[in-house]
Amino acid sequence: MNAPNATSTRPYLIRALYEWCTDNGFTPYVAVSVDNTVQVPREYVKDNEIVLNIGFDATSSLTLGNEFIEFKARFGGAAREILVPISHVIAIYARENGQGMAFPLETMPAGSGDSRASQPAAPVQEALPAGQSSSETPDSKIMQLVENVPDTHATGKVRHKKTDAPEPPRPPTRPRPSLKRVK
Repeated sequence: MNAPNATSTRPYLIRALYEWCTDNGFTPYVAVSVDNTVQVPREYVKDNEIVLNIGFDATSSLTLGNEFIEFKARFGGAAREILVPISHVIAIYARENGQGMAFPLETMPAGSGDSRASQPAAPVQEALPAGQSSSETPDSKIMQLVENVPDTHATGKVRHKKTDAPEPPRPPTRPRPSLKRVK
């Protein structure tokens, strides 16, 4: 049975993983693709992405809705209202162990202000696990489970295991801003 008018599963999966993180004492982080429809502090955006701590201790008035994630948080001591469309959430994961889920980028409607608006999201090329057929196309996979990624919180990005050459050393970066709960 095919339901053409069914709602997206993304907000339900985000809420489920948020609950899993909090039930297990982990800190839930969301990675967000930023354009002009996303209301976040622009000074913390890097490469059109931002990673936000949506844990209980970092937010107030958190609402994980079907269309938006809304909350209030402090950035550099200043209270800010954050509004993220669900379609812009790239991933939700636990800071402590990197476990979570990544989502494909949805194509944005023309006129949303994003330079990628009229282009479909490029498929992610990943190394195939042992025993998996190479006849599967990248588009046939919706997600891939990733083992523990210990340095996810250091870079703020979900990293996948690579089987070829190691990454070159990165220049030192300034520490990630932390969110604190507004009371």
